Amino acid sequence: MATSKSIYTCTECGGTNAKWLGKCPHCGAWNTLTEGVAEPTGGVKNRYQSLAKSQPVATLSEIEASDFERTPTGQEELDRVLGGGIVAGGVVLIGGDPGIGKSTLLLQAVESLSQTVKVLYVTGEESGAQVAMRSRRLGLSGTKVRVLAEISLERILATIDVEEPDFCVIDSIQTLYSEQLSSAPGSVAQVRECAAQLTRTAKARGCAIVLVGHVTKEGALAGPRVLEHIVDTVLYFEGDTHSSFRLVRAIKNRFGAVNEIGVFAMTEKGLKGVTNPSAIFLSTHAEPVPGSCVLVTLEGTRPLLVELQALVDSGGVSPRRLSVGLDRDRLAMLLAVLHRHAGVATGDQDVFVNAVGGVRISEPAADLAVLLAIQSSLRGKPLPKGFIAFGEIGLAGEVRPAPRGQERLKEAAKLGFSVAVVPKANAPKKAIEGLTIHAVERVEQAIEVLRGLV
Repeated sequence: MATSKSIYTCTECGGTNAKWLGKCPHCGAWNTLTEGVAEPTGGVKNRYQSLAKSQPVATLSEIEASDFERTPTGQEELDRVLGGGIVAGGVVLIGGDPGIGKSTLLLQAVESLSQTVKVLYVTGEESGAQVAMRSRRLGLSGTKVRVLAEISLERILATIDVEEPDFCVIDSIQTLYSEQLSSAPGSVAQVRECAAQLTRTAKARGCAIVLVGHVTKEGALAGPRVLEHIVDTVLYFEGDTHSSFRLVRAIKNRFGAVNEIGVFAMTEKGLKGVTNPSAIFLSTHAEPVPGSCVLVTLEGTRPLLVELQALVDSGGVSPRRLSVGLDRDRLAMLLAVLHRHAGVATGDQDVFVNAVGGVRISEPAADLAVLLAIQSSLRGKPLPKGFIAFGEIGLAGEVRPAPRGQERLKEAAKLGFSVAVVPKANAPKKAIEGLTIHAVERVEQAIEVLRGLV
Protein backbone atom coordinates (compact mmCIF):
# COMPACT_ATOMS: atom_id res chain seq x y z
CA MET A 1 0.00 0.00 0.00
CA ALA A 2 1.34 3.43 -0.94
CA THR A 3 2.02 5.70 1.99
CA SER A 4 0.84 9.31 2.08
CA LYS A 5 3.50 11.86 1.38
CA SER A 6 4.17 14.38 4.15
CA ILE A 7 4.60 18.09 3.69
CA TYR A 8 5.67 20.66 6.28
CA THR A 9 3.73 23.94 6.51
CA CYS A 10 4.78 27.11 8.33
CA THR A 11 2.21 28.33 10.86
CA GLU A 12 3.42 31.93 10.44
CA CYS A 13 3.38 32.47 6.68
CA GLY A 14 1.75 29.32 5.32
CA GLY A 15 4.78 28.39 3.20
CA THR A 16 5.41 24.70 2.53
CA ASN A 17 8.55 22.58 2.43
CA ALA A 18 9.21 18.95 1.55
CA LYS A 19 11.22 18.29 4.73
CA TRP A 20 11.33 19.63 8.25
CA LEU A 21 13.67 22.54 8.92
CA GLY A 22 14.31 24.46 12.11
CA LYS A 23 13.96 27.76 10.23
CA CYS A 24 11.24 28.49 7.69
CA PRO A 25 12.93 29.25 4.34
CA HIS A 26 10.09 31.62 3.36
CA CYS A 27 9.72 33.97 6.34
CA GLY A 28 12.70 33.06 8.54
CA ALA A 29 10.62 32.09 11.61
CA TRP A 30 12.04 29.39 13.87
CA ASN A 31 10.30 26.12 14.88
CA THR A 32 7.10 26.89 12.97
CA LEU A 33 6.99 24.00 10.46
CA THR A 34 4.29 21.43 11.22
CA GLU A 35 3.81 18.12 9.46
CA GLY A 36 0.75 17.39 7.37
CA VAL A 37 -0.42 15.21 4.51
CA ALA A 38 0.44 16.49 1.05
CA GLU A 39 -2.63 17.02 -1.11
CA PRO A 40 -2.68 15.67 -4.67
CA THR A 41 -2.30 18.26 -7.40
CA GLY A 42 -2.71 18.39 -11.14
CA GLY A 43 -5.77 18.38 -13.37
CA VAL A 44 -8.13 19.48 -10.61
CA LYS A 45 -10.30 22.55 -11.09
CA ASN A 46 -9.43 25.22 -8.55
CA ARG A 47 -12.16 25.24 -5.89
CA TYR A 48 -11.99 29.04 -5.60
CA GLN A 49 -12.75 29.58 -9.28
CA SER A 50 -16.51 29.90 -8.78
CA LEU A 51 -16.04 32.33 -5.89
CA ALA A 52 -13.52 34.66 -7.51
CA LYS A 53 -15.68 36.87 -9.74
CA SER A 54 -13.73 38.79 -12.34
CA GLN A 55 -14.05 42.59 -12.14
CA PRO A 56 -13.03 45.18 -14.74
CA VAL A 57 -10.28 47.68 -13.99
CA ALA A 58 -11.70 50.99 -12.72
CA THR A 59 -10.37 54.37 -11.70
CA LEU A 60 -10.29 54.78 -7.93
CA SER A 61 -11.99 58.20 -7.93
CA GLU A 62 -14.88 56.86 -10.05
CA ILE A 63 -15.71 53.92 -7.80
CA GLU A 64 -18.90 54.49 -5.81
CA ALA A 65 -18.26 54.17 -2.11
CA SER A 66 -20.45 54.82 0.92
CA ASP A 67 -20.02 54.33 4.63
CA PHE A 68 -20.69 50.85 5.95
CA GLU A 69 -24.10 50.28 7.48
CA ARG A 70 -23.79 48.74 10.92
CA THR A 71 -26.22 46.59 12.84
CA PRO A 72 -25.90 46.85 16.65
CA THR A 73 -25.38 43.52 18.39
CA GLY A 74 -27.27 44.54 21.52
CA GLN A 75 -24.02 44.46 23.53
CA GLU A 76 -22.81 48.07 23.78
CA GLU A 77 -19.27 47.14 24.80
CA LEU A 78 -18.97 44.68 21.91
CA ASP A 79 -20.31 47.31 19.50
CA ARG A 80 -17.66 49.74 20.77
CA VAL A 81 -14.89 47.28 19.91
CA LEU A 82 -16.38 46.45 16.52
CA GLY A 83 -16.68 50.15 15.65
CA GLY A 84 -20.45 50.50 16.06
CA GLY A 85 -21.83 47.07 15.17
CA ILE A 86 -21.53 44.31 12.59
CA VAL A 87 -21.00 45.06 8.91
CA ALA A 88 -22.67 43.05 6.15
CA GLY A 89 -20.08 40.71 4.64
CA GLY A 90 -17.58 41.35 7.44
CA VAL A 91 -15.63 38.47 8.97
CA VAL A 92 -14.63 38.68 12.64
CA LEU A 93 -12.16 36.37 14.37
CA ILE A 94 -12.42 36.23 18.17
CA GLY A 95 -9.98 34.24 20.29
CA GLY A 96 -9.41 33.66 23.97
CA ASP A 97 -8.57 31.10 26.64
CA PRO A 98 -10.95 28.18 27.24
CA GLY A 99 -13.84 29.12 29.52
CA ILE A 100 -13.24 32.87 29.21
CA GLY A 101 -16.77 33.49 27.84
CA LYS A 102 -16.49 33.60 24.02
CA SER A 103 -19.46 31.32 23.33
CA THR A 104 -21.54 32.98 26.07
CA LEU A 105 -21.01 36.48 24.65
CA LEU A 106 -21.74 35.41 21.08
CA LEU A 107 -24.89 33.51 22.11
CA GLN A 108 -26.15 36.67 23.83
CA ALA A 109 -25.33 38.71 20.70
CA VAL A 110 -27.08 36.16 18.46
CA GLU A 111 -30.20 36.28 20.65
CA SER A 112 -30.33 40.10 20.42
CA LEU A 113 -29.66 40.18 16.67
CA SER A 114 -32.31 37.51 16.00
CA GLN A 115 -35.01 40.08 16.80
CA THR A 116 -34.08 42.13 13.71
CA VAL A 117 -32.14 39.87 11.28
CA LYS A 118 -31.87 36.17 10.41
CA VAL A 119 -29.13 34.43 12.42
CA LEU A 120 -27.43 31.03 12.41
CA TYR A 121 -25.32 29.57 15.22
CA VAL A 122 -23.01 26.75 14.05
CA THR A 123 -21.42 24.73 16.83
CA GLY A 124 -18.69 22.19 16.22
CA GLU A 125 -17.63 21.76 19.83
CA GLU A 126 -21.01 21.17 21.47
CA SER A 127 -24.30 19.50 20.65
CA GLY A 128 -27.48 21.44 20.04
CA ALA A 129 -28.76 20.35 23.45
CA GLN A 130 -25.71 21.85 25.18
CA VAL A 131 -26.27 25.17 23.41
CA ALA A 132 -29.94 25.07 24.43
CA MET A 133 -28.97 24.40 28.07
CA ARG A 134 -26.64 27.42 28.09
CA SER A 135 -29.34 29.56 26.47
CA ARG A 136 -31.86 28.66 29.18
CA ARG A 137 -29.29 29.21 31.92
CA LEU A 138 -28.69 32.73 30.57
CA GLY A 139 -32.42 33.42 30.42
CA LEU A 140 -32.51 33.69 26.60
CA SER A 141 -35.67 32.73 24.71
CA GLY A 142 -33.95 31.47 21.52
CA THR A 143 -37.24 31.50 19.59
CA LYS A 144 -35.63 32.93 16.45
CA VAL A 145 -32.11 31.49 16.74
CA ARG A 146 -31.30 28.75 14.25
CA VAL A 147 -28.69 26.23 15.47
CA LEU A 148 -26.62 23.74 13.49
CA ALA A 149 -24.28 21.17 15.10
CA GLU A 150 -21.88 20.34 12.26
CA ILE A 151 -18.14 20.26 11.48
CA SER A 152 -18.22 19.59 7.73
CA LEU A 153 -17.47 22.79 5.83
CA GLU A 154 -19.43 21.73 2.75
CA ARG A 155 -22.58 20.99 4.79
CA ILE A 156 -22.24 24.29 6.64
CA LEU A 157 -21.96 26.20 3.35
CA ALA A 158 -24.99 24.33 2.00
CA THR A 159 -26.97 25.26 5.13
CA ILE A 160 -25.97 28.92 4.72
CA ASP A 161 -27.28 28.77 1.14
CA VAL A 162 -30.61 27.37 2.35
CA GLU A 163 -31.07 29.46 5.51
CA GLU A 164 -29.68 32.69 4.00
CA PRO A 165 -28.72 34.21 7.38
CA ASP A 166 -27.53 37.79 7.81
CA PHE A 167 -25.33 36.85 10.77
CA CYS A 168 -23.56 33.55 11.36
CA VAL A 169 -21.35 32.31 14.22
CA ILE A 170 -18.85 29.46 13.64
CA ASP A 171 -17.80 27.94 16.99
CA SER A 172 -15.02 27.11 16.33
CA ILE A 173 -12.91 27.30 13.17
CA GLN A 174 -10.47 24.68 14.54
CA THR A 175 -13.19 21.99 14.59
CA LEU A 176 -14.15 22.30 10.90
CA TYR A 177 -12.83 20.16 8.09
CA SER A 178 -13.16 20.30 4.33
CA GLU A 179 -13.71 17.18 2.25
CA GLN A 180 -11.23 18.59 -0.26
CA LEU A 181 -8.40 17.89 2.20
CA SER A 182 -7.44 14.68 3.96
CA SER A 183 -5.70 16.26 6.97
CA ALA A 184 -7.32 16.32 10.41
CA PRO A 185 -9.51 19.22 11.67
CA GLY A 186 -7.41 21.92 13.29
CA SER A 187 -4.40 21.38 11.04
CA VAL A 188 -2.81 24.32 9.27
CA ALA A 189 -4.23 23.34 5.88
CA GLN A 190 -7.77 22.76 7.20
CA VAL A 191 -7.94 26.01 9.18
CA ARG A 192 -6.63 28.02 6.25
CA GLU A 193 -8.96 26.32 3.75
CA CYS A 194 -12.10 26.60 5.90
CA ALA A 195 -11.44 30.23 6.83
CA ALA A 196 -10.83 31.19 3.20
CA GLN A 197 -14.01 29.48 2.00
CA LEU A 198 -16.15 31.05 4.72
CA THR A 199 -14.65 34.48 4.04
CA ARG A 200 -15.41 34.27 0.32
CA THR A 201 -18.96 33.13 1.15
CA ALA A 202 -19.42 36.08 3.51
CA LYS A 203 -18.27 38.56 0.85
CA ALA A 204 -20.38 36.98 -1.89
CA ARG A 205 -23.60 36.71 0.14
CA GLY A 206 -23.22 39.79 2.39
CA CYS A 207 -23.50 37.63 5.48
CA ALA A 208 -21.52 38.73 8.54
CA ILE A 209 -19.59 35.78 9.98
CA VAL A 210 -17.89 35.47 13.36
CA LEU A 211 -15.19 32.78 13.68
CA VAL A 212 -14.27 31.59 17.17
CA GLY A 213 -10.58 30.65 17.36
CA HIS A 214 -8.47 28.74 19.85
CA VAL A 215 -5.32 30.22 21.38
CA THR A 216 -1.94 28.65 22.11
CA LYS A 217 -0.37 28.44 25.55
CA GLU A 218 1.50 31.68 24.72
CA GLY A 219 -1.85 33.42 24.19
CA ALA A 220 -1.57 33.80 20.39
CA LEU A 221 -4.29 32.64 18.02
CA ALA A 222 -3.78 29.02 17.03
CA GLY A 223 -3.39 28.09 13.38
CA PRO A 224 -1.56 29.78 10.52
CA ARG A 225 -0.75 33.46 10.75
CA VAL A 226 -2.51 33.97 7.45
CA LEU A 227 -5.79 33.39 9.33
CA GLU A 228 -5.52 36.87 10.86
CA HIS A 229 -4.79 38.39 7.44
CA ILE A 230 -7.84 36.79 5.82
CA VAL A 231 -10.45 38.19 8.22
CA ASP A 232 -11.55 41.81 8.59
CA THR A 233 -11.47 42.09 12.38
CA VAL A 234 -9.45 40.29 15.06
CA LEU A 235 -10.65 40.42 18.67
CA TYR A 236 -8.90 39.01 21.72
CA PHE A 237 -10.88 37.96 24.78
CA GLU A 238 -8.71 38.63 27.83
CA GLY A 239 -9.12 38.24 31.55
CA ASP A 240 -8.33 36.09 34.53
CA THR A 241 -10.69 33.15 35.02
CA HIS A 242 -10.45 33.85 38.77
CA SER A 243 -11.87 37.34 38.22
CA SER A 244 -15.38 38.24 37.10
CA PHE A 245 -14.18 40.90 34.65
CA ARG A 246 -13.33 40.33 31.00
CA LEU A 247 -11.75 42.56 28.34
CA VAL A 248 -12.40 42.33 24.61
CA ARG A 249 -9.61 44.03 22.69
CA ALA A 250 -9.52 44.85 18.96
CA ILE A 251 -6.14 44.06 17.39
CA LYS A 252 -7.20 44.55 13.76
CA ASN A 253 -10.31 46.23 12.38
CA ARG A 254 -10.87 47.21 8.76
CA PHE A 255 -14.16 48.89 9.71
CA GLY A 256 -13.14 50.78 12.84
CA ALA A 257 -10.40 51.82 15.25
CA VAL A 258 -7.91 49.33 16.65
CA ASN A 259 -6.85 49.03 20.29
CA GLU A 260 -10.42 49.67 21.42
CA ILE A 261 -11.51 47.63 24.43
CA GLY A 262 -14.85 46.51 25.78
CA VAL A 263 -15.20 45.67 29.46
CA PHE A 264 -17.60 42.98 30.66
CA ALA A 265 -18.54 41.50 34.01
CA MET A 266 -19.40 37.79 34.21
CA THR A 267 -22.68 37.29 36.06
CA GLU A 268 -25.12 34.42 36.55
CA LYS A 269 -27.06 35.70 33.53
CA GLY A 270 -24.01 35.97 31.25
CA LEU A 271 -21.73 38.84 30.37
CA LYS A 272 -22.89 42.37 31.16
CA GLY A 273 -21.20 45.51 29.83
CA VAL A 274 -19.44 47.74 32.36
CA THR A 275 -20.31 51.39 31.76
CA ASN A 276 -17.65 52.79 34.13
CA PRO A 277 -14.61 50.52 33.74
CA SER A 278 -12.35 52.89 35.69
CA ALA A 279 -14.01 51.64 38.88
CA ILE A 280 -12.58 48.16 38.21
CA PHE A 281 -8.99 49.31 38.08
CA LEU A 282 -9.08 51.55 41.16
CA SER A 283 -8.59 50.05 44.61
CA THR A 284 -10.93 51.17 47.36
CA HIS A 285 -8.59 52.59 50.00
CA ALA A 286 -10.26 54.41 52.87
CA GLU A 287 -7.19 56.65 53.06
CA PRO A 288 -4.24 57.10 50.64
CA VAL A 289 -1.46 54.51 51.06
CA PRO A 290 2.24 54.78 50.16
CA GLY A 291 3.24 53.46 46.74
CA SER A 292 -0.11 54.02 45.04
CA CYS A 293 -0.57 56.40 42.08
CA VAL A 294 -3.50 56.69 39.68
CA LEU A 295 -2.73 56.85 35.95
CA VAL A 296 -5.06 58.11 33.22
CA THR A 297 -4.36 55.80 30.29
CA LEU A 298 -5.97 55.54 26.86
CA GLU A 299 -7.48 52.34 25.47
CA GLY A 300 -8.50 53.21 21.94
CA THR A 301 -10.77 56.24 22.26
CA ARG A 302 -11.60 55.64 25.92
CA PRO A 303 -9.69 57.25 28.82
CA LEU A 304 -9.32 54.82 31.72
CA LEU A 305 -8.13 55.47 35.26
CA VAL A 306 -5.86 52.68 36.47
CA GLU A 307 -4.15 52.44 39.84
CA LEU A 308 -0.45 51.62 39.73
CA GLN A 309 1.05 50.19 42.90
CA ALA A 310 4.76 50.09 43.72
CA LEU A 311 6.55 48.38 46.58
CA VAL A 312 10.20 49.21 47.31
CA ASP A 313 11.88 46.98 49.88
CA SER A 314 15.47 46.32 50.91
CA GLY A 315 16.94 43.68 48.63
CA GLY A 316 19.81 41.27 48.78
CA VAL A 317 22.95 40.93 46.71
CA SER A 318 21.02 41.05 43.43
CA PRO A 319 17.82 43.15 43.85
CA ARG A 320 14.72 42.10 41.93
CA ARG A 321 12.74 44.20 39.47
CA LEU A 322 9.31 42.73 38.87
CA SER A 323 6.32 44.26 37.08
CA VAL A 324 2.83 42.89 36.46
CA GLY A 325 0.88 44.56 33.66
CA LEU A 326 3.84 46.73 32.57
CA ASP A 327 7.05 46.16 30.62
CA ARG A 328 9.82 44.93 32.92
CA ASP A 329 12.63 46.30 30.75
CA ARG A 330 11.01 49.74 30.80
CA LEU A 331 10.87 49.56 34.59
CA ALA A 332 14.63 49.01 34.74
CA MET A 333 15.16 51.97 32.41
CA LEU A 334 12.95 54.24 34.54
CA LEU A 335 14.86 53.32 37.70
CA ALA A 336 18.10 54.30 35.97
CA VAL A 337 16.61 57.66 34.90
CA LEU A 338 15.32 58.23 38.44
CA HIS A 339 18.81 57.68 39.86
CA ARG A 340 20.75 59.66 37.26
CA HIS A 341 18.53 62.74 36.96
CA ALA A 342 16.64 62.91 40.28
CA GLY A 343 19.26 61.44 42.61
CA VAL A 344 16.92 58.74 43.94
CA ALA A 345 18.92 55.52 44.28
CA THR A 346 17.20 52.10 44.28
CA GLY A 347 20.23 49.99 43.36
CA ASP A 348 20.07 48.00 46.63
CA GLN A 349 16.27 47.77 46.74
CA ASP A 350 13.73 45.27 45.42
CA VAL A 351 11.18 47.08 43.25
CA PHE A 352 7.77 45.58 42.47
CA VAL A 353 5.18 47.34 40.28
CA ASN A 354 1.62 46.18 39.66
CA ALA A 355 -1.33 47.45 37.60
CA VAL A 356 -4.52 46.87 39.62
CA GLY A 357 -7.33 44.84 38.05
CA GLY A 358 -5.22 42.70 35.73
CA VAL A 359 -5.06 45.34 32.98
CA ARG A 360 -2.01 45.46 30.71
CA ILE A 361 -0.56 48.91 30.04
CA SER A 362 1.66 49.25 27.00
CA GLU A 363 1.71 53.01 26.38
CA PRO A 364 4.77 54.99 27.59
CA ALA A 365 2.51 57.63 29.18
CA ALA A 366 2.53 55.46 32.31
CA ASP A 367 6.20 56.31 33.01
CA LEU A 368 5.61 59.33 35.25
CA ALA A 369 2.98 57.58 37.37
CA VAL A 370 5.31 54.60 37.87
CA LEU A 371 8.17 56.83 39.06
CA LEU A 372 5.97 58.78 41.47
CA ALA A 373 4.55 55.54 42.89
CA ILE A 374 8.11 54.23 43.43
CA GLN A 375 9.15 57.49 45.10
CA SER A 376 6.09 57.36 47.34
CA SER A 377 6.83 53.80 48.44
CA LEU A 378 10.54 54.52 48.96
CA ARG A 379 9.79 57.47 51.29
CA GLY A 380 6.85 55.71 52.93
CA LYS A 381 4.58 58.71 52.33
CA PRO A 382 1.25 58.42 50.46
CA LEU A 383 0.36 60.71 47.58
CA PRO A 384 -2.42 63.25 48.20
CA LYS A 385 -6.01 62.11 47.96
CA GLY A 386 -7.38 62.53 44.43
CA PHE A 387 -3.90 62.54 42.81
CA ILE A 388 -3.28 61.51 39.19
CA ALA A 389 -0.28 61.62 36.84
CA PHE A 390 0.68 60.71 33.29
CA GLY A 391 3.60 61.43 30.97
CA GLU A 392 6.41 59.73 29.08
CA ILE A 393 9.95 59.81 30.49
CA GLY A 394 12.97 60.11 28.19
CA LEU A 395 16.50 58.88 28.90
CA ALA A 396 17.65 62.48 29.21
CA GLY A 397 15.20 63.00 32.07
CA GLU A 398 12.66 65.06 30.13
CA VAL A 399 8.91 64.55 30.60
CA ARG A 400 7.29 64.22 27.18
CA PRO A 401 3.63 64.92 26.42
CA ALA A 402 1.04 62.17 26.14
CA PRO A 403 -1.52 62.11 23.30
CA ARG A 404 -4.97 63.58 24.01
CA GLY A 405 -3.98 65.01 27.36
CA GLN A 406 -7.06 67.25 27.58
CA GLU A 407 -9.40 64.26 27.43
CA ARG A 408 -7.42 62.50 30.15
CA LEU A 409 -7.65 65.50 32.47
CA LYS A 410 -11.36 66.00 31.86
CA GLU A 411 -12.04 62.31 32.60
CA ALA A 412 -10.09 62.57 35.87
CA ALA A 413 -11.93 65.75 36.89
CA LYS A 414 -15.26 64.11 36.09
CA LEU A 415 -14.44 61.25 38.48
CA GLY A 416 -13.54 63.63 41.30
CA PHE A 417 -9.74 63.82 41.15
CA SER A 418 -8.29 67.13 42.29
CA VAL A 419 -4.47 67.12 41.83
CA ALA A 420 -2.54 66.26 38.65
CA VAL A 421 1.13 66.18 37.67
CA VAL A 422 1.39 66.25 33.89
CA PRO A 423 3.90 67.21 31.16
CA LYS A 424 4.08 70.94 30.49
CA ALA A 425 2.93 70.45 26.90
CA ASN A 426 -0.29 68.83 28.19
CA ALA A 427 -1.17 71.68 30.55
CA PRO A 428 -4.57 73.07 29.48
CA LYS A 429 -4.87 76.71 28.42
CA LYS A 430 -8.09 77.05 30.39
CA ALA A 431 -8.36 75.88 33.97
CA ILE A 432 -10.37 72.72 34.57
CA GLU A 433 -12.83 73.17 37.42
CA GLY A 434 -11.88 71.27 40.55
CA LEU A 435 -8.48 70.14 39.24
CA THR A 436 -5.14 71.66 40.32
CA ILE A 437 -2.54 70.97 37.64
CA HIS A 438 1.23 70.95 38.16
CA ALA A 439 3.02 71.05 34.79
CA VAL A 440 6.61 69.72 34.75
CA GLU A 441 9.32 69.46 32.10
CA ARG A 442 11.82 67.16 33.82
CA VAL A 443 11.88 64.24 36.24
CA GLU A 444 13.60 66.22 38.99
CA GLN A 445 10.84 68.86 38.80
CA ALA A 446 8.20 66.14 39.23
CA ILE A 447 10.01 64.77 42.29
CA GLU A 448 10.25 68.27 43.78
CA VAL A 449 6.53 68.86 43.21
CA LEU A 450 5.80 65.53 44.86
CA ARG A 451 7.92 66.40 47.91
CA GLY A 452 6.04 69.66 48.26
CA LEU A 453 2.67 67.88 48.20
CA VAL A 454 3.34 65.14 50.78
